[in-house]
Amino acid sequence: MSQRHPSFMNNIDNLIMATKEEKMEAFGRLLDIMDELRIKCPWDRKQTNESLRTNTIEETYELCEALMNADNENIKKELGDVLLHIVFYAKIGEEKGAFDIKSVCDSLCEKLIYRHPHVFGTVEADTTQKVEQNWEQLKLKEKGGNKTVLEGVPSSLPSIVKAHRIQDKARNVGFDWEERTQVWDKVQEEFNELKAEIDRMDADRMEAEFGDLFFSLINAARLYKINPDNALERTNQKFIRRFNYLEQATIQKGRSLKEMSLEEMDRLWNEAKAKGL
Repeated sequence: MSQRHPSFMNNIDNLIMATKEEKMEAFGRLLDIMDELRIKCPWDRKQTNESLRTNTIEETYELCEALMNADNENIKKELGDVLLHIVFYAKIGEEKGAFDIKSVCDSLCEKLIYRHPHVFGTVEADTTQKVEQNWEQLKLKEKGGNKTVLEGVPSSLPSIVKAHRIQDKARNVGFDWEERTQVWDKVQEEFNELKAEIDRMDADRMEAEFGDLFFSLINAARLYKINPDNALERTNQKFIRRFNYLEQATIQKGRSLKEMSLEEMDRLWNEAKAKGL
């Protein structure tokens, strides 16, 4: 029998020991701390929805980075930071008499039950796609919910994520390719249209056709169950590692990148690639 590392066993023991009551107690402690900070700390007392918004965005991206790196310790830390912001906004809402953390939780619970009739009701949905289709239809029926299919896509989403969500929502109401291989004809079509505009050197049309090409590639990624944002970030990180190797190797030679020929840089780049960077 294989032996588990002591730290792993400690983590498991901690998880087993955390009963529902202990979890509720921990959450209650967080709420008590938030109440006290809001009264006694000048910085916390000064914050508003508007002043916290940019910090919330930053904390969310830091959580995303930890998730991409599968860094459990940092995932735990960043989840705590995001949770702090949720509790903070709920506290501000309570002070305004608009809502509190209880009404936030109640509203979420009601929504989850309503949108999962295959779990809490009699509707049958035995595949992920059926669940997603039901979800979109229920959102359209909700009082105060989305009036149109694409209304639920936040305008502030990053463009790649937004394109993926738009396409996903359209798919859930049946607007999609019959066969996923058909998307490659569309990719080729958009690529040819881009090339034609590049030949004409029409800056506005080139940008428009670049957008169409990106959109079709994101569509292809979706159809082949590839997350385009994750895929691009992997490439970003790969480029950073290889470029850092190139830069450090150049410094060790007592030179700067500007003094290097493209051929020399390519050679170092291939070294980095061969090292698995």
